[in-house]
Amino acid sequence: MKILHIAPFNTAGVPLTFVQAERSLGYYSRLVTLARHPYNFPEDICLKLPLLNFYGTNLIKKVVSPKQRLQVGHLHRIPEQIPIQWHPKGAAERLLIRLREKIWQPRIRQFMTQSNFWQFDVYQLDGGLEFYRDGRTVKKLKDLGKKIICCYTGSDLRVRGVIPEIDAAADLNVTVEFDHIYFHPRIHHVFFPFDLEHFVYSKQSHSGKLRIGHAPTQRQAKGSDVIIAVLKKIQQKYPIEIILIEKLSYHQALQLKSTCDIFIDQIGDLGYGINSLEALAMGIPTCSSLVRGFADKYPDHPFVEINADNLESQIIYLIENENYRRRMGEIGREWLRKYHDAVKVVQHIHRLARIPSRNRKWERK
Repeated sequence: MKILHIAPFNTAGVPLTFVQAERSLGYYSRLVTLARHPYNFPEDICLKLPLLNFYGTNLIKKVVSPKQRLQVGHLHRIPEQIPIQWHPKGAAERLLIRLREKIWQPRIRQFMTQSNFWQFDVYQLDGGLEFYRDGRTVKKLKDLGKKIICCYTGSDLRVRGVIPEIDAAADLNVTVEFDHIYFHPRIHHVFFPFDLEHFVYSKQSHSGKLRIGHAPTQRQAKGSDVIIAVLKKIQQKYPIEIILIEKLSYHQALQLKSTCDIFIDQIGDLGYGINSLEALAMGIPTCSSLVRGFADKYPDHPFVEINADNLESQIIYLIENENYRRRMGEIGREWLRKYHDAVKVVQHIHRLARIPSRNRKWERK
């Protein structure tokens, strides 16, 4: 059984974590990314395609793409059409995409030849995209009888939507974002695949000021302006240090995060993200808003639930109660092991997709 993952980037390391878990289960699994992520997450096969992640591309997007595709907010706006369907916005965007893909084509063809691309059994599109926006590769794979899985992450369904040709060909849609269940009628929620063993748990023992961390990769999406304002207000009364983790490499960000006593992920409607998982894995009590319905389905979650109204009081309670901080840090790591274990996540996807188990001894309960 050969499995190929295709992703624009190895975003947050999620696609490669899938691959590593599948390899541990005995599958031949590879990941091909179109370009390197700006935070330099590890790679398997990277095509290093141009015109994907540079300043000029972002400027062009602002001109030719509709504004709603460029705005990543922290509040739900359920559209009339579900799922949202991506189409090029006008002749300019259509022409630019065709030009970009024409430039890419020789490198893609070379990769397909060298990797025996058409000989894989399962193709998982991590992000719901392939090499071309018209879905030509997926349509051919479908004609060959291959199994197609779309795994959505981040703002894929909220902002961009599905590629109609890819959505029509998919045998299974899964998402690691709980709120995506409101954006697609045929999708299954699975947990972020997370390798807990890469993180060292340590009881925080900082003397003096408590360090409260926040990682605003996209400030608007995380409600960062509200979070920072509340922390500055608290800082006037309590000896805390505000640790903003942004514009750093992945390893630098993790190192800085490990020094925090409390971590705040985000407020709004989108729920917790990979930043929360990393903090929980380190034993750091973690605050985040949760998606509507998540707490009802998973009442044993370890998060300190916050919103714009109670953020100040929740943080102050954590500051004043060391035992509570320690307890929340302790239960977080075990919760990760129960739900976010990468092998368990992969096995869940494979059961949904009816992919035969490679090795029964690896089945985790």
